[in-house]
Amino acid sequence: MITSTSNEKVKYVRSLRRAEVRRQERSFIVEGVRLVEEALRAGLQPALVFANLDQMEKTARGRHLLARLQEFHPIAVSERVLEYAAETVTPQGVVAVLPMPAVEEEPGDLGPLALVLDGLRDPGNVGTILRSAEASGVKAVILTPDCADVFSPKVVRAAMGAHFRLKLLPERDWTNIKHLLKHRPIWVASAGQGVSYFQVDWTREAGLVVGSEAAGPSQEAQNAATGFVQIPMAGEAESLNAAIAASVIMFEALRQRMAGEGVKLD
Repeated sequence: MITSTSNEKVKYVRSLRRAEVRRQERSFIVEGVRLVEEALRAGLQPALVFANLDQMEKTARGRHLLARLQEFHPIAVSERVLEYAAETVTPQGVVAVLPMPAVEEEPGDLGPLALVLDGLRDPGNVGTILRSAEASGVKAVILTPDCADVFSPKVVRAAMGAHFRLKLLPERDWTNIKHLLKHRPIWVASAGQGVSYFQVDWTREAGLVVGSEAAGPSQEAQNAATGFVQIPMAGEAESLNAAIAASVIMFEALRQRMAGEGVKLD
């Protein structure tokens, strides 16, 4: 069992909190039983696993995961070491290092609704949007270079496994984004400007751009827009949180597609 925070492997895992190290190593960390389960379910193979056996063996779920991880040779660590390596205060007994997916210049099918995150810097918002995107049937999420790092521990935790099922295209500039979206209309979410989100025909292939929480969509996004879409509100709030606004629109798009396919909506 590793009990020292000075251990080289422990220091390596802790270093993956930093974006520059993640980019260099093409690796990121996931923490906790549920996220590691999701990674294995998606077919990802951890490069390194730290496990605190006392914590893992307390629950049937932890014991089952520990058994599944044996082929990856998990390294037993003390609770103190696990907390040092992880970002959360209580990492639930396990931390795994996973390889980042290969970067695709031409990613192919983007699905019916391609989501673009334009300058979103809050990791919690980015992760929540990824979670809603996956749940609403979005297949691809494109991120501009000034977004929060999509593989940061906070984003990964907030996304709750969406990383393993979405096509993620980070650090794309607007020249590349327009190339990827080519023939699709590009709808830019905007507070108080444009048509209502339920008036757009989301059954057509489209791009949806969600801008910065503070500044809204960038000038480049506005220049690329086919049109602007807003969420009418009855209260006095000026705007919604970016993650909530994105979720409302994405689930309206799903509703329209399901209705168009004859799916009964109760």
